[in-house]
Amino acid sequence: MLKLTKTQTFLTANHERFRLLPLSQLAAIADTQETSLKSQTHTQKPLESHPSLHIDPKYFVSVLLNCKNIFQIKQAHAQIVANGLLTNLFVSNKLLYIYVQHKAIDKAHAFFGAMREKDPVSWSVMVGGFAKDGDFVNCFRTFKELTRCGVQPDNYTLPFVLRVCRDRMDLLMGSLVHGVVLKSGLCWDHFVCAALVDMYAKCRVIDDARKLFDDMHKKDLVTWTVMIDGYAECGNANESLVLFDWMREEGIVPDKITMVTVVNACSKLGAMHKARFVHDYICSMKFSLNVILGTAMIDMYAKCGSVDFAREIFDGMREKNVISWSVMIAAYGYHGQGKKALDLFPMMLNCGIMPNKITFVSLLYACSHAGLVDEGFELFNIMWDKYGVKPDVKHCTCMVDLLGRAGRLDEALKLIENMTVEKDEGLWSAFLAACRIHKHVELAEWAAKSLLELQPQNPGHYVLLSNIYANAGMWEDMAKVRNLMTKRNLKKIPGWTWIEVDNKIHQFSVGDKSHPLSKEIYGLLKSLIEKLELAGYVPDTNFVLHDVVEEVKVGMLYTHSEKLAITFGLIATPEGTPIRITKNLRVCGDCHTFIKFVSAITKRSIIVRDSNRFHHFIEGACSCGDYW
Repeated sequence: MLKLTKTQTFLTANHERFRLLPLSQLAAIADTQETSLKSQTHTQKPLESHPSLHIDPKYFVSVLLNCKNIFQIKQAHAQIVANGLLTNLFVSNKLLYIYVQHKAIDKAHAFFGAMREKDPVSWSVMVGGFAKDGDFVNCFRTFKELTRCGVQPDNYTLPFVLRVCRDRMDLLMGSLVHGVVLKSGLCWDHFVCAALVDMYAKCRVIDDARKLFDDMHKKDLVTWTVMIDGYAECGNANESLVLFDWMREEGIVPDKITMVTVVNACSKLGAMHKARFVHDYICSMKFSLNVILGTAMIDMYAKCGSVDFAREIFDGMREKNVISWSVMIAAYGYHGQGKKALDLFPMMLNCGIMPNKITFVSLLYACSHAGLVDEGFELFNIMWDKYGVKPDVKHCTCMVDLLGRAGRLDEALKLIENMTVEKDEGLWSAFLAACRIHKHVELAEWAAKSLLELQPQNPGHYVLLSNIYANAGMWEDMAKVRNLMTKRNLKKIPGWTWIEVDNKIHQFSVGDKSHPLSKEIYGLLKSLIEKLELAGYVPDTNFVLHDVVEEVKVGMLYTHSEKLAITFGLIATPEGTPIRITKNLRVCGDCHTFIKFVSAITKRSIIVRDSNRFHHFIEGACSCGDYW
């Protein structure tokens, strides 16, 4: 038997004693894939040529799987070369896979390019490697090369490519890959179909996702979760919860990841009854509130109108991270409790949690909605100097909003002009909204011009500018903006309000008479308005942005969707219980006044969630302090 020197000892059966050639030779072998070694002291034949040194390829695969770092992989690579096993496709594919798993994507790509023979596994590993590395360009390029070479993509490769399409929200590429799926005969493969559902759902083509979902012969928990999340992200949270019920009826038991998606759907829906049901279900399943699920539940209760329940969840969590603290701070913020939001900040620091960008956005937002201008300035100034968090456009937007709401438009304008970060539509929208509040037409026109350059197809920007003109009585200018919307085929987003009663969502639009109890609703609303007017309520027709006579304006005000939903709530819910409504747009000033009077006369607390924040009306006062 050939006797080896100590520096050339071959692999032994013990993986822990993986003794190899000198490192200088190993590096050279791994990089050049030479098939022979030259000893620094003497020359000998390649080790693999000696029949007594033949080792089963599976052994090298086992060694590769035990590699802990790139250094060990290169050592194993060298021995594979030295033993002439690169021609063994099983070994080569495993080596390629190990490079990818250790994120050595450049070495993997170089090795892949040098492979004389490739099979579908080789291509799949390389496509998946680029996808995991976030190199979408090379992922698509390799996939296209695969198809050009006539290689049949499998149920490993296709899901990876579809996930890239999903992450990039590249619907065109996703549709092309769907075509490849059909040609490959894999349209009924469970993994491929689930990836297609995921891709279409994330690209917001929810109908196509649902069709694929319904046609699947077998739906696993992951697929159900993807579909539930897809509906929530596309604005149909109610359907998400319907699917959740269906899933449980099918005998599929959710895990924590599924419950996080369900909780997020409840957050978007804003229905307290649904939130309580989901919370009870989580308790019945004995799911522990880890950071992710607990934080999602804080957000859910806050967005369903109960910051107190949110705080109970927060206090009950054994472990909290910076996101948990930031979400709780934000919850107080959009409920108008700015002081409580700020009180959490030193508590967080005392727990050893350092703030990040999200934390400061939450804090500045809370200051903005509570009129805490000085506190907001102090936080904005220390976030970089004291905590090393560089202000970005979101922080600047909060400051513009803070100054704008406080009527300090000149300071907000100066901040915008001195910004070093790129301005986005959120910042200009905040400034335009401030101009509307304080009726500054000239600055509004300047802000609207910048905003329309960024988002010419967003109808909300045109509507806001036209409303500013209407408030100023500039009807001709308002008409020009409306005509421009018509020319660009843009339509105003309709306002609607929904209310949950007996586990059912009731939706109302302005002047709505489609509800089964419409007659009773309008009858009670008429008598309610008479009582409110005796108590001092005066309709504010400035919020009717149409050039019509005063009497018509009053009639239009009385049928706003908020008023209809609250009146229905008075009919359909027991006396003394809270009424919770959600509005998709900002609640108008007249409805805000109307609700204050209703809460005083009926002795009901009314919680309103609009597009900006929450309003809690109790005994004639609102939590926002009329500052919103």
